[in-house]
Amino acid sequence: MHRTEIEQSKEKLNRLAWLLDSTFRVPGTQFRFGLDGLIGMIPGIGDAAGAIISSHILTQAAQMGAPKSLLVKMGVNIALDAILGIVPVIGDISDFVWKANKRNVELLNDYLEQPQKTVTHSRFFVGILGFLAFGIVVFIGMLSFLLLRWLWLSVQSV
Repeated sequence: MHRTEIEQSKEKLNRLAWLLDSTFRVPGTQFRFGLDGLIGMIPGIGDAAGAIISSHILTQAAQMGAPKSLLVKMGVNIALDAILGIVPVIGDISDFVWKANKRNVELLNDYLEQPQKTVTHSRFFVGILGFLAFGIVVFIGMLSFLLLRWLWLSVQSV
């Protein structure tokens, strides 16, 4: 993409994030919310629809040449928003507070302004995420082993 196309895309994504996360202001407060929070209130399909709309920002970031580590971090923001949105009441509150679209556009803008710093932070995040996933797998494996061992010893003592 040329520099002018990138600037135009940045502006469009900033407007989209504002529309989805900050369009409306609660009178008398600084609290803002957008269409993503309202869409998320539709039972069954609201959070999935919000995630699909949010994935447009992710797609544009990939077209702008964002590194995979940054795309993973942005994807985690979208997934966390969608997964939290499934939980009744808590999910609706998280839709109004988390603002994944705004976060993702800020990540992309940071990358376009300071690529090396953003890539380093994103890689660190992906590393921590991988370490946590590995730890969960090991924990589940150990738990399974201990459960099977306990069952085996229980069956032998009968």
